Amino acid sequence: MPRYVAFLRGININGKNKINMSDLKTEFKSLGFSDVTTYLNSGNIIFKSEADNVRLLIEKMIIEKYGLEIPAYVIDSDSLLDILQHAPTWWNTGDKDKYDNLIFILSSDSPEEICKSIGEPTEGLEQIKTYKNVIFWTFDRAKYQKSNWWKKTASANVAKKLTIRTANTVNKICKIDN
Repeated sequence: MPRYVAFLRGININGKNKINMSDLKTEFKSLGFSDVTTYLNSGNIIFKSEADNVRLLIEKMIIEKYGLEIPAYVIDSDSLLDILQHAPTWWNTGDKDKYDNLIFILSSDSPEEICKSIGEPTEGLEQIKTYKNVIFWTFDRAKYQKSNWWKKTASANVAKKLTIRTANTVNKICKIDN
């Protein structure tokens, strides 16, 4: 049975869009998903399913059960591992002065379109690289407020198109998954 990871956008942030992870796990099981595990309180769910349109099932369930329109980025485990295997050499090096993120695109925009709408990364402060439907993004922790991408990924017209996870979160999810 295929194994998936769902990244829900914008739940349990600053008291908004509250969803209890234990309850969410139960709801995932009610959809017929199995081996459901959650990680952190930010909407990271690992599960197995043979259903078609898994993402639509999840989004519909969240609307019906919680009254929230929460976009879900759903990826199968093999594809997520492939993405991590194609990470640039500068990403997730363990350098504590850097902050490494993986940007998952929720909209129909390509990574190149997202990059174009955000603009060039600030030289010397941040780096980006696209691969398939994600963007690897690293920035200088101490100077993040000066980075172009920091401001623009949080802007309303861009933020709704993305969900972002740290390298640590994605790596731990992959370990849970295996």
